Amino acid sequence: MATGSEHGVGRTGAEDQVERWNGPTGNAWVESQDMVDALFAPLEELLVEKFPAGQGGSVLDVGCGTGGTTVAIARRLGAEGRCVGVDISEPMVGAARVRAERAGVRASFLRADAQDHAFEPGDFDAVVSRFGVMFFSDPVRAFGNLRGAVREDGVLRFIVWRDLAENPFMTTAERAAAALLPNLPKRVPDAPGQFALADAGRVRGLLERGGWGGVEVRPVDAGCVMAESELVPYFSRFGPVGIALRDVDEETRARVVDSVRTAFEPFVHGTQVRFTAACWQIDARATGR
Repeated sequence: MATGSEHGVGRTGAEDQVERWNGPTGNAWVESQDMVDALFAPLEELLVEKFPAGQGGSVLDVGCGTGGTTVAIARRLGAEGRCVGVDISEPMVGAARVRAERAGVRASFLRADAQDHAFEPGDFDAVVSRFGVMFFSDPVRAFGNLRGAVREDGVLRFIVWRDLAENPFMTTAERAAAALLPNLPKRVPDAPGQFALADAGRVRGLLERGGWGGVEVRPVDAGCVMAESELVPYFSRFGPVGIALRDVDEETRARVVDSVRTAFEPFVHGTQVRFTAACWQIDARATGR
């Protein structure tokens, strides 16, 4: 559930992302991995179903986080398959390794930046990602690097968020907290972050320039559910508001939490919080180098 981005003066986007995901943000994802996995299970299934059960193969999972999708795909591929997860977050990769060992599947993990990592050429049959490809500082370079990692007829499937306006749940916290937290970062269209790949036409162009063809873009609306008891921990740890709350006094924090919790009321249904994740499912095939 990637949200927002942090920016520092005189820093590159890649440096910014490394610091972000190896600090409190990455740790928050590790500590909340069960909630995140359950929340986005419908989207995980869209990636898993891409592969015939028990038929083997080699798959690269980009931005694998704590490894839920990596392990699910490895289980789907069976004993003759393997799935490799790559992520820039050491805390999340560490948690993923523990998960895979417990699951007893052929899944392994790299702590690396998929934009630049020297993958073995043609080593994979497919590349997948659930919300893991929106943070590249140079998307064309990144998709080109991933193209080089797959065989000549290799395939790509990833899930990304559609437009910000179609995902009101994801911006409820920052809209409700804006008056109390005036220094919240502004969303920058096309900048690395949650909605970086919301423009389907732009994504098509980025992929084609990176060596992918046959691009298919399909809208997906996934029903997501979390327990009401998880709502405050969710918005007070993730996204722009969660980041800002790390540095405020207790009185301000209490006021923000109260205002934001009230703003989420339309999504609360008894003991559950329900919302629709408006996403793109994007498929492509490797073209000649």
